[in-house]
Amino acid sequence: MISDKRIDKGKAFNWGKTSEDYAKFRDIYPPIFYEKIVERNVGVEGQTVLDIGTGTGVLPLNMYKYGAKWIGTDISENQIEQAKILAQKANMDIEFLTSSAEALNFPENSFDAVTACQCFWYFDYKVIAPKLAKLLKKNGKLIILCMEWLPFEDKIAGASEAIILKYSPNWSGAGETKKPIPIADELKEYFEVVYHEEYDLDVPFTRESWHGRMRACRGVGASLNEKELAEWNREHWDLMLRVAPEGEFGIRHFAAIAELRVKK
Repeated sequence: MISDKRIDKGKAFNWGKTSEDYAKFRDIYPPIFYEKIVERNVGVEGQTVLDIGTGTGVLPLNMYKYGAKWIGTDISENQIEQAKILAQKANMDIEFLTSSAEALNFPENSFDAVTACQCFWYFDYKVIAPKLAKLLKKNGKLIILCMEWLPFEDKIAGASEAIILKYSPNWSGAGETKKPIPIADELKEYFEVVYHEEYDLDVPFTRESWHGRMRACRGVGASLNEKELAEWNREHWDLMLRVAPEGEFGIRHFAAIAELRVKK
């Protein structure tokens, strides 16, 4: 279990509780999301890239075709187990290790780039900033990424978010608006921000896949108890039947990328 006063007012959560849903429903980033990474010359042939907070390996699995050697790490053993299963099924040579970002133990100058997708707010910046700077080669890059639904612009997203807040009122993932990724002062001691971009997306879902995506979020599957989750499941599925159309529909999101370069 993880408890961090910066997140959900300290309410404990465990990604391992929702790893199967995470593996099934969180691989939703559209092609442009990965193309933006390649445009920053990251994840390409000849590079070795470390993906921290890899979860079920979504980023390495989708970036594998561009030719880099990938290593993915995550604090959750269950998440890493799902990542290994997915890589094996796809016949991809990706190394996945269970480790917190703060406890990484690689030699200095091991990586051309480090990526962190949908996870950077979980880390202790004072610990990882100097650690990542040492792990990166000269001119190495730290790429921070996120993609968030926009509840004030999309009625389905807003209605789903309201139900999450009913069961997890302290969930701090609510109320997202389009904005640059915030960069902590601790990171700026070791890295310089050289690029950022934010862009709009309509991400396709069905009733089943959006329901699964919501269940696999921190405020639901990772933190609710069995009884709460069953009640949430019934209420949110009823919402899907009432407001979500049959077939495929789009949910309004924004995505953001920040490129930081190590100061060496």
